[in-house]
Amino acid sequence: MKIGYSFWGFLGNGVTDTPDGGRSHRRPLIDALLARGHDIVFLQADRDRLEARDDLGDAYTFDDGTPAIDVLILEWRWAIPGRNTTACGTEGHTCDLHRQAQLINHYTVRHRTPTVIWDKDRTLRADSVWRRTAHTLVCEAALAPAPGARSLLFPVAENLVAQADPGSLATRRRDLALGYVGNQYDRDEAFARFFAPAAARVDHLVAGKWTKTDNWPHVRFVGRIPFEAAAGVYGRSLATVLMLPERYAAVGQMTQRIFEAVLAGCLPLAPADIRFADRFVPKELVVRSGNDVIERLSHLREIAGTEQHAALIAECVDRLRLFGLNKQVNTLESVLHGLVQATATERGAA
Repeated sequence: MKIGYSFWGFLGNGVTDTPDGGRSHRRPLIDALLARGHDIVFLQADRDRLEARDDLGDAYTFDDGTPAIDVLILEWRWAIPGRNTTACGTEGHTCDLHRQAQLINHYTVRHRTPTVIWDKDRTLRADSVWRRTAHTLVCEAALAPAPGARSLLFPVAENLVAQADPGSLATRRRDLALGYVGNQYDRDEAFARFFAPAAARVDHLVAGKWTKTDNWPHVRFVGRIPFEAAAGVYGRSLATVLMLPERYAAVGQMTQRIFEAVLAGCLPLAPADIRFADRFVPKELVVRSGNDVIERLSHLREIAGTEQHAALIAECVDRLRLFGLNKQVNTLESVLHGLVQATATERGAA
């Protein structure tokens, strides 16, 4: 089918000064859909070309108009005051929200085009009309999505999981006990409880946009790094802490950080208040306090490079199958076909 896809971010490495975590999984998902015979046109600005000066080999199609499509997929955008709520053309303005509104008005409202809203940041209101419209369906990257929504996890390619060699990863030299790549957004509580106490005791590094750090003068913040450099940080780190905003933790929404870390052999410690924590990591990597993190790190340093260490990495790699690309594409295709059929039935009844 012809898919119109709206996202605000990058398919390639993009630029450093952006919080777009979708770069780790968006292109594999799109390429898998293309491989299955779908035709895809991107409906937001081509930021790879405009900002990163990367044409991606002209492999993808962008259109700033309203081309004919069978279905619309929206990576949901929300209001960010001072950025996408300002007038077009003003300094610092991004037009993602305005463009999304245009797409919804043209396709979803006027033409009743089947529409999938992938609420990747869980910002769509619980009472949104799009949750109760026949030709729209909401997907969330959570194991326990909101009522009426479907679970569509951030995907990881199966070949990357299959290629991971726990033995080799366990013997890699790691000069950091603890590493983290990600931005501060809504993570202060988890950071204060789990990461900061351990950071006072071990060599560590935090990369990403952290603007309010006065409470943790002992933590080594290095600022944003290029997207492709994340693997290097995890490749140096024995472990990381999976810090989630509460709205993610409550529904078992794990970010792409878990497979970025695990595929580099960095063991993920999961706070126990993350719903389904033991589906994401082995039980021995579930932590309940900063002291737990310190104790786990001490144990991991003792077994580093051993068969026991490799076995633990292997368990983490195995759990990544939950996010398997083919499984997520199957889910998305099922959603799309179901919506198309439901819309056809609705139009026939009308």
